[in-house]
Amino acid sequence: MNRSGRVDAKFLIGIGISLFFLVLLFRKIDFNQLAAAFRTLDYRYLAAAILVTLFSISFRAVRWHYLILPMKRARPRYLLSATVICYLGNNLLPARLGEFLRAMVLAEKEELEVSAVFATLVIDRLFDGFSVLLILVVTFFTITLPPGMEKVQQGLVTGGYVTLALYVAVIGFLVLLKRVTARTLHVVGVVLSPFPKGLSDRIIPLLGSFISGIRLSNRPGELLAILFSSMVIWVSAAWPIDLVLKAFGITLPITASLFILVFLVFAVMVPASPGYVGTYHAACMYGLMAFNIPKELSLSVALVVHAVSFFPVIFYGFYFLWRDRISFTALKSAGNSKG
Repeated sequence: MNRSGRVDAKFLIGIGISLFFLVLLFRKIDFNQLAAAFRTLDYRYLAAAILVTLFSISFRAVRWHYLILPMKRARPRYLLSATVICYLGNNLLPARLGEFLRAMVLAEKEELEVSAVFATLVIDRLFDGFSVLLILVVTFFTITLPPGMEKVQQGLVTGGYVTLALYVAVIGFLVLLKRVTARTLHVVGVVLSPFPKGLSDRIIPLLGSFISGIRLSNRPGELLAILFSSMVIWVSAAWPIDLVLKAFGITLPITASLFILVFLVFAVMVPASPGYVGTYHAACMYGLMAFNIPKELSLSVALVVHAVSFFPVIFYGFYFLWRDRISFTALKSAGNSKG
């Protein structure tokens, strides 16, 4: 609900989208085969997948340490708790309000401005975006799909070239925007000149404000630490998918897990109910079906992959709320007022 007490239209749309995908997923499913797939589950791999998932989320606090370092040397315990609470919020609240909770928790504990902390999260997500684009390029060029999927394979290679070009263009634009801000903004204004003036009046100040708020360390060692931690975060994000596949007795190359991970990243961008119910499962299931994995088995894997990224994180987040004596209800209310 919004501040007036009415149900948010975006929330209702998200619920509707989730229900649509759930109906699509379970339509024409043989529930006997679905149950049979679950009976083959090896829980040793499942336990390992949960541990790696929690490690991946926790390690994000390491990267955040280096991103916030130009502002302050924040205490690791608060970086970690704010990071985990963020994922708790993203799982339970709509509109990715966990990002606001993350900024609010650290700002309060470290006596910083919420807006300044939130600016570091924008950079954090930029590194995530670049990491995903890089994974996308590597996956599209290296993955091998089963026979009969040649057209899809060719489409992936073409997509790899397009994504690589986009990746290079975005990095080049941000470098120019940071180094020659005025000239780059002038070029953006020229490009936007055929469009209504109100558009450029909004975009150009926004770009100027955004780039002025980006502060990264000039020390090579700290920049390398950011890049290395990004690699660890995303490798450990793909590993649980591979472990869940092994838990079901499915053997695929690690590039298949990277392929599914990219699908999941795009799935969480689609408006849906809290926890990305429906969209997350559909992305995982259809990604697996590209490797000729039966529908019921693919859905079983999708359900478990989602559960591994959902339930342990909730318990992990509530532990930090209890440890640091933080009220989730108060945080939720504050987050809603910001959103």
